[in-house]
Amino acid sequence: MIKGIIIVNNSGKPRLVKFYQNVFGEERQQSVIRRVFQQVSTRPDSFCNYLEGSVPEWGENIKLIYRHYATLYFVFAVDAQESDLGILDLIQVFVEALDKRFANVCELDLIFHSDKVHYILDEIVMGGMVLETNINSILQAINDQERMHNDSMRKAGPSDSVDTISTKLGAGRNW
Repeated sequence: MIKGIIIVNNSGKPRLVKFYQNVFGEERQQSVIRRVFQQVSTRPDSFCNYLEGSVPEWGENIKLIYRHYATLYFVFAVDAQESDLGILDLIQVFVEALDKRFANVCELDLIFHSDKVHYILDEIVMGGMVLETNINSILQAINDQERMHNDSMRKAGPSDSVDTISTKLGAGRNW
């Protein structure tokens, strides 16, 4: 099971954090992010991308599987049952989906389009379980979602009231 996904830049600033096993409290979450960053950032790029880490919030036998692209570390914290190569492939699928969606994804895309980044991640992983690895299916789902959003925005004019918008969308006053 995937315990968490953390994307941090070379300075350790988190750009995306998703915990699938609860880490309660902001201070403890920040501690996990710092600990994970310290463990992966001190390793040379020539080392393998697997690290058996110690993250007390997630218990023993946690593996940190990561890829370092330009200025970003993509880190997946998983339990011992997960395949190292499978997770590396999953990171590659995630990065390729981001790259196709944003045309050469960069750190600024993660900052200014965090909602879309979360949508893409949610198409791939939900609740710590892998849902989809086919990049075409992932991108199709994202495109469908964006098309529905744009259609609903066209139906609602900029000066419409909430009641008018709900009526146009077929909800009436009963929602």
